[in-house]
Amino acid sequence: MELILIRHGLPERRHDTADPPLAAAGIEQAQRVAAWLADEKVDAVFSSTMARAIQTAEPFASQAGHAVTQHDGIAEFDRHSGRYVPMEELKRDNYEAWLAMAQGDHGVDIAAFHATVVAALEEIVESHAGKRVAVFCHGGVINVWTNHVLGMAPRLFFEPDYTSIHRFMCARSGQRNVVSLNERAHLR
Repeated sequence: MELILIRHGLPERRHDTADPPLAAAGIEQAQRVAAWLADEKVDAVFSSTMARAIQTAEPFASQAGHAVTQHDGIAEFDRHSGRYVPMEELKRDNYEAWLAMAQGDHGVDIAAFHATVVAALEEIVESHAGKRVAVFCHGGVINVWTNHVLGMAPRLFFEPDYTSIHRFMCARSGQRNVVSLNERAHLR
């Protein structure tokens, strides 16, 4: 089966919630990724339970004729932090905090997060054998799934762009392959 992971669009910066809605630019990004994927025939559309992922999934799901199925196992590691600061803003405004995060200080048990994400995505893979599924999620989710597929230790090792597309082939035998990472031509 083909598993397509799409990162959410740019959310609002918020200090009162870790689950903000999309910013105006994020709404435009969601429309662009939906248009880019318009010819992709998918069998199901999933999103995390977080607003930014749901809002990013909705334009694509609507045009593809699918409901968005929410799955808590693919929510971001910072869902309980109480605030959301986009990485590029954190890097610009508080480089020390960004550097600590880039070096592995996420304030969460990354191994437990990895296990939760892998279990959730493997559940989606298993229940959609031979199909193509679009999953709208988060940068951390994409990182730890990619770690899993590549046999790497759980860590955040690259920065998926907003609404970037990541493709994986998942065989019934358990073999997992990277097809592409960080597709973003639709953002040009």
